[in-house]
Amino acid sequence: MTRTCLAFLIALFSPVLASSQQFDLIIRNGHIIDGTGSPWYSGDIGIRNGHIAEIGSLANAPARRAIDAAGLVVAPGFIDMLGQSELSMLVNPHVPSKIFQGITTEITGEGNSIAPQTPRLLTEDRDGYSHYGIKPDWTTFSEYFDHLQKHGMGINLASYVGATQVRRIVIGEANRPPRPEELERMKALVGQAMQQGAVGLSTALQYAPAPYAGTEELIALASESAKFGGIYATHMRSEGDAIDTALDETIRIGREAKIPVEIWHIKAAGKRNWGRMPEIVHRIDDARKSGVDIEADTYAYPAWFNSFSAFVPPWAHEGGDAKMIERLKDPTTRARIRKQMETDASGWDNEWLEVPGPDAILVSVVSNPKLLSLQGKTIAQIAESQAKDPIDAIFDLLIEDPGMSVAVFGMSESDIVEALKQPWVSIDNDSQGTAPTGLLGQEHPHPRGYGTFPRILRKYVREEGVLTLPDAIRKFTALPAQRMRLTNRGVLKQGMWADVVIFDPEKIRDVATFETPNQLSVGMEYVLVNGVSVIDHGTMTNALPGKVLRGTGASAGASRPNSLGE
Repeated sequence: MTRTCLAFLIALFSPVLASSQQFDLIIRNGHIIDGTGSPWYSGDIGIRNGHIAEIGSLANAPARRAIDAAGLVVAPGFIDMLGQSELSMLVNPHVPSKIFQGITTEITGEGNSIAPQTPRLLTEDRDGYSHYGIKPDWTTFSEYFDHLQKHGMGINLASYVGATQVRRIVIGEANRPPRPEELERMKALVGQAMQQGAVGLSTALQYAPAPYAGTEELIALASESAKFGGIYATHMRSEGDAIDTALDETIRIGREAKIPVEIWHIKAAGKRNWGRMPEIVHRIDDARKSGVDIEADTYAYPAWFNSFSAFVPPWAHEGGDAKMIERLKDPTTRARIRKQMETDASGWDNEWLEVPGPDAILVSVVSNPKLLSLQGKTIAQIAESQAKDPIDAIFDLLIEDPGMSVAVFGMSESDIVEALKQPWVSIDNDSQGTAPTGLLGQEHPHPRGYGTFPRILRKYVREEGVLTLPDAIRKFTALPAQRMRLTNRGVLKQGMWADVVIFDPEKIRDVATFETPNQLSVGMEYVLVNGVSVIDHGTMTNALPGKVLRGTGASAGASRPNSLGE
């Protein structure tokens, strides 16, 4: 080849070669905390095509854009181990409450999952959909995931299939075990969901009809999920007085189903159990030593947040909300429910006996618009204003609004800290993505929905030194990614998806309070989801780069390049 021809070819192809080496973005001069728990190190991160292409000294590398992160922490995007945004993301796909915390991935599906669905269930649950103006056009996970991806997503999302969901499809609200053929149908529904991308099986065993499921039923369903590489995640049957029995059941399910276990929002609930967290931790450590793969997560607030109807015993829910309301209206049955709430702590989490008093129950989200004025008030305040006994006030509110949610102050700070310190405890919001404005802003959520991750960085890292910053980042990133088998997320490493947060560790903080929860956290300078900024210079960009993350059991027909096992 002549020198002239060689020069011509170099001139022809050099722009292509140069552009192929160009980064879409370089983050320069940051303190990189990579998610593994290691100390920070200085360096630059080059991002190309949504992935981390290179980490090192990139001072002279070409890039379409550069961010100077001098003095700032650069870390993997945070992973919310229980997020509840499957519906609210269809209302506001930008989920500002999540991204301003640094959350880039959410795992959802607590017992009642978004799929599978039937026309009967969609009818029974129509109030929840109409509250958000949603017209569901899906019955399977594949259809829901496609709907969500087309709608647009500010963050990534994965979902469990709920044991309660398949029970409701096959058995309904009846308090009985499944017949053999019914159990086989339930297992088939779990298997189908796993093949369509569910990440595992979940239970929420405090909320009817979930408590009607026996341990053998749960082992059978968890075993089916395990065939597809699934995880068993649980809101245990008790987090209070019966927690020993609940732990026994949870550990047994993990061992006999041969499945990893995640205990959601671990706690020692109720004033009679304050101080028991070291004992709970010891039980879990012993199970881990025996070979059970069991971990947990926490939102690290002193109040939990759940359905108000959980205050009445499980048997009163049989047949659904309409039957519960009938029982609360009947004087004889109402008296029986009251007596059990005031005296019985066996066999169920009796929240009335767990709380210090009615001033520890805060009305948060109502479904009945006539009760909007009660949001943010305690049961003590409501009962006094209505000249009622507090339990009668609870019953009357449930008659008017069985879908009401409440914040319940029933945990001690020492127990919260003890759980948070454990190396196998990651972090969850246990709240849907929301926003201070629009339809979602009319609600009065738990402040954890806006503040969990920044609050841990402010309170437990910066102010109290319970965790080091690298330890906290590991709990936010690599630990949950490992548990959820997010093989290409959770760590800053070449080849990983570029879910990245950049923040000032001295300024990051929560703002939301129980009194005024609809306030975004502050301090996140940049948040990237799959290499695209959803927060830029501290401002939301309105980009929707999120992806549906499908589990490793997804069949070839349901798999996508953004599956967990990518």
